[in-house]
Parts: sequence; structure tokens; C-alpha cells
Amino acid sequence: MQEIMKKRASELLLDGTVSRVIGWKAGDFVYDITPAVFESAEEIEKDFVYTAFCGANLSKYLVKESKKPGKTLVFLKPCDSYSFAQLVKEHRVNRDSVYAVAVECRGKADVDKIRDCGVKGICGISEENGTLTVDTVYGDKTLPLSEVMLEKCASCKTRKHAVYDELLGEEGEEVADCDRFGKVRELESMTPEERYEFWRGELSRCIRCNACRNVCPACTCEKCVFDNDNSGIAQKAAADSFEENMFHIIRAFHVAGRCTDCGECTRVCPQKIPLHLLNRKFIKDINELYGDYQAGADPDTRPPLTDFRTTDAEPSIVYRRGEK
Repeated sequence: MQEIMKKRASELLLDGTVSRVIGWKAGDFVYDITPAVFESAEEIEKDFVYTAFCGANLSKYLVKESKKPGKTLVFLKPCDSYSFAQLVKEHRVNRDSVYAVAVECRGKADVDKIRDCGVKGICGISEENGTLTVDTVYGDKTLPLSEVMLEKCASCKTRKHAVYDELLGEEGEEVADCDRFGKVRELESMTPEERYEFWRGELSRCIRCNACRNVCPACTCEKCVFDNDNSGIAQKAAADSFEENMFHIIRAFHVAGRCTDCGECTRVCPQKIPLHLLNRKFIKDINELYGDYQAGADPDTRPPLTDFRTTDAEPSIVYRRGEK
């Protein structure tokens, strides 16, 4: 697939269809993959990669790149395409300035999980029919992809794209046995005291690096409230547990109803905090209160939290789980 993508990107650059390409390139190590912008076929040939480590969602980079002259080509995995569609829906990305190329995906690998399997000295990686072959300085190692997937891929809801201009590879299907709310139900079954201790334990590790906010496709404010010098908390280490929790809770509320559950917040967190669970809790509650809704699934449906129907749950009614 990598060579097919490189060839197509180069063709579209050379014939003038697009002016730039948003893709992935490797850093110092093969598993150190970062989003990148390519402006020539030579750059594509030299640096472009698409491997089992290309878990990064490229859609948010369009907020900036799509404002430049000419069209921007972006490669979208299925989960990325929902984020892209949501950004277009919110008028954060100009759809006419983007050439979206959908690429098939069966899940991406988590290098930490691979290391936990005892694999060291990683030099390369390839995937075929659900099996990873990891090239190491000590020889090749094979692992089932299902055992070392990124968390967001392990609970993938669909392998079908929401939108695209061109498809490379085969289109996937909805994942019938997806149980992405399993951990949320576990948390709901805890007592309030147990849930509090769980989240205190997780959020207390936060170092306020802002990686979750910066990578999130739903966080596109030109100036975040947490960067406002008048807020009293701008770029400040938490003084107490309340401030420590507040950043993540407020951020989750800000994206409620708009989060596509792409899982980027958890993927980039250096402290391995399961931040996606906050968003999934809101998604689950929205589904139960207002009916199933998938952000980014279509350009027309109004989000439940900005719509009103006479059948909506009323604030005066105490909601009990399981009741409609």
C-alpha cells in the first residue's frame, strides 16, 4: 500500500491537481512516525511512509493547510475520515480545498505493546493478513496484530470511510462485534468513591503537556481558554487536585457531541492516561438520552446537544440508566 500511495500522491502533485500532500514520515526510528507536509514528488519518494505505526490522525492539520492556495491532498484512514467530515461540518476546513484519499486500514500497532512482548531493537515492520513481522537487530519476530494494536484500533467501530474523493485499496465494513463502551460500563458499575479514586489516580499523572488538546481534531479554537492569561490558570502547574482534574473535564465537555472517538488523546498521552474514556462516557450518555449519534457520519444531521425535540429528556426528570 505504501508504494501505491506514494505513486498516486506524486502523480497528483506533478499534474497540478494538488499543491501539497499531508502524510506520514519516520523520525530517527521506524516507529517514530510523525505527520508531515510534502510539496514535491522528490519529498514523497524520499520520506513518505505508510506502515503499521502510522496511527496518527491527519485531519486536524487541514485546519491550517487547507487555507493555503491550491488543493491539499490528505490520506485518511476510516477513523480519520469522520474527524475530517466533522471539521468540514463545523466550517473549520474548506471542503473544496481538499482532495481526500481514503486508504484501507485493519488497525495500527502500539510500539509499547510490542516491547511488552519482549521485542527489542526494532528496525522495521510489515503487516500481512493480520500478522506483523517485526525486523529487529536480533532477527525477525512475528506477532498477531490483534494483540499489539493501539487501544483505539482494538475497539474500532468501523473500517468504512465517512467521506473521500478517491479510494485506494478495499473499503471496509462496520465492526459488528465492537464493544467500545465496555470499560465505560465497568466505571459506571463502581461506587462514586471508587470512580473518584480511579480518575484521581489517572489524572494525577498529568503533566499538562497539552498533547491531548493539540492533537484533538475537535479542539480547534484559535486561542484555548486554558491559554488565556486572564483565566488565572494559563500554562500553570496544578496547585491542587481540583485544578488537576479541571483541565481534562472541561476539555471533554467542550468536545461533547462533536468527538468522533478517534482516540488520539490517549494515543499521544506520554503518561498513558485513558483520556478517551471521558469522551466515551459522554458519547454513551448522549446515545442513551437522545438516540445513537456518530459525529462526522454525515454533513446534515444536527448534533444532539444543539438540537431540540419534544421527546428529549427534560432537565427536571431524574434520568435512570436503562430508561428511555
